[in-house]
Amino acid sequence: MSTKPSIFKRMFLLTWNTINGLRKLFLNLVFFGLIAIIIVTLAADDTIEVENGSALVLNLSGIIVDQKRQVDPIEAAMKSGNETDGSGEILLADVLTVINNAAADDRISQMVLDLGMLNGTGISKLQSIGNALESFKASGKTVVANGNWYGQNQYFLASFADKVYLNPQGSVEIEGLGRYRLYFKSALEKLKINAHVFRVGTFKSAVEPFIRDDMSDAAKEANLVLLNDLWKSYADTVAANRGINSVDLSLSADEYLKQLDKADGQSAEMALNMNWVDGLKSAEEFRLSMVDAVGKSADGESYKHVSFYDYLSVTHSHPALSLNDKVGIVVAKGNILNGSQPAGQIGGESTSQLLRKARFDDSIKAVVLRVDSPGGSAFASEQIRQEVLALKEANKPVIVSMGSYAASGGYWISASADYIYATPTTLTGSIGIFGMITTFEDSLASIGVHTDGVGTSEWAGFSVTKGLSPQIEAVIQRHIERGYHDFISLVATERDMTLEKVDSIAQGRVWTGRKALELGLVDDLGELQDAVTKAAQMASMEQYDTEVIEKELSPQEQFVQEMFASAASYIPASVTESSTLETILSQWSTVIEEFKSFDDPNGVYLYCDTCNY
Repeated sequence: MSTKPSIFKRMFLLTWNTINGLRKLFLNLVFFGLIAIIIVTLAADDTIEVENGSALVLNLSGIIVDQKRQVDPIEAAMKSGNETDGSGEILLADVLTVINNAAADDRISQMVLDLGMLNGTGISKLQSIGNALESFKASGKTVVANGNWYGQNQYFLASFADKVYLNPQGSVEIEGLGRYRLYFKSALEKLKINAHVFRVGTFKSAVEPFIRDDMSDAAKEANLVLLNDLWKSYADTVAANRGINSVDLSLSADEYLKQLDKADGQSAEMALNMNWVDGLKSAEEFRLSMVDAVGKSADGESYKHVSFYDYLSVTHSHPALSLNDKVGIVVAKGNILNGSQPAGQIGGESTSQLLRKARFDDSIKAVVLRVDSPGGSAFASEQIRQEVLALKEANKPVIVSMGSYAASGGYWISASADYIYATPTTLTGSIGIFGMITTFEDSLASIGVHTDGVGTSEWAGFSVTKGLSPQIEAVIQRHIERGYHDFISLVATERDMTLEKVDSIAQGRVWTGRKALELGLVDDLGELQDAVTKAAQMASMEQYDTEVIEKELSPQEQFVQEMFASAASYIPASVTESSTLETILSQWSTVIEEFKSFDDPNGVYLYCDTCNY
């Protein structure tokens, strides 16, 4: 009778030892695998040779941004490398630095635009790169673009090239601009969900999907004016670059079919006929033409060239001299949220801390606030604006440089600056305010769930399962109206306008930077460098340096970031590939997280939904 427990005990120990052994083996494999990656990284020869007469290949992969999002080091390590990951981010400053350095580099003879993996970048940033390409060409060097196909934004940048080549089986896709969205009013009614909307501004259309089944006439009017203004900038620039008529870019369906018939149904031939491209070349034909132009590479397999990422690393290996007097640059990119947010996002506390850091740094004599935001929390926006005022009180000029958009809350944090620059295609304004609460009392009642109880006031026990009384709705609406009055009063004071004038151009309406200049919402059109120059002038600095004010990483965080960033390219691509389902779920998750992140303590938002084109 005593043998059974002994047998069971031995079986249990054997099983446990097997599992524990496998566990240790797995952990050891992971541990030694990471050690091997680090050794390979440290031992690798990072010396990059730039051959004389090389072409710089501007292979931009991902999204051009003013500031990169903070990425978890493990997540960064699981990506397969910069050049193949179209979901990554590239700093606009890095692109401009590479192009400007290449213009003065005798080893670089010309530039090749490889834009196949360039995604989701605003026209204003592409225009900045285009301006740098013009300066590159002014140095006597040529730019050629080569692609299997060109999307609308990719083609905008390609149009700055001296020659544009397309794969014989490729196409140029120019659709124009549109603003379409889903509307949920009927669906909410069927689900018995009540959307309580509070807003001020005829054109503040962010909440329309919850109270309508279609776009309002006011929103259609404003959106069409905005789209036409943006498209004019796009079409005029491309037409000038290509020496064609701007009306030949956005074809009607009938005209498109007519041109396609002329090309015997071949999209590439049609692009050539329309003078959208200069020639059709396969990958091999383009390689051979570049070998003729710049010579064979040392390995004999390609033409002499250096990639954007390699040339960037060469550029970064030569630090610039640092002067005592500086213009500080604070980047405010993304939705405006409360509290402390990581790099690449705006936090009421964290962004205020960066501005405060610039204020107490004696070497910083002026500040450029680079705004690239559609807004967000009204409370956090005001926190940041208060720090702008504190900088001015410390006799440090504050200049705003608007990026792709600086609307609603993005405009709120800009309004008190000493001087405001926008680009012609910056989306700005959206001076309006809204709030929304969805309640579920009717939908819950339909399945037999009810909320009841007592409280000492109408506010006690407030819940989305209980609904809103008319009195509470009136109180919330009054708060929203007060918020709108504060917004237009702020703009009137800072921009030296009357309340009536501001109200007439506010109402939540979005304007391009070009129109905003006419209306007095900004002071001038210009790029980030123009804002830096203005800041130095206002601080009476003849010689100065620039410094990007960023959150400091601890030594441990910096080591881990750098270690994994350099090791990432050694991880096989097969380890990092995601399924289509994972990609779709990730996109849905991003949308859900954005809505969940709206965290204003008063439920009041200065947000421009129209800015997402």
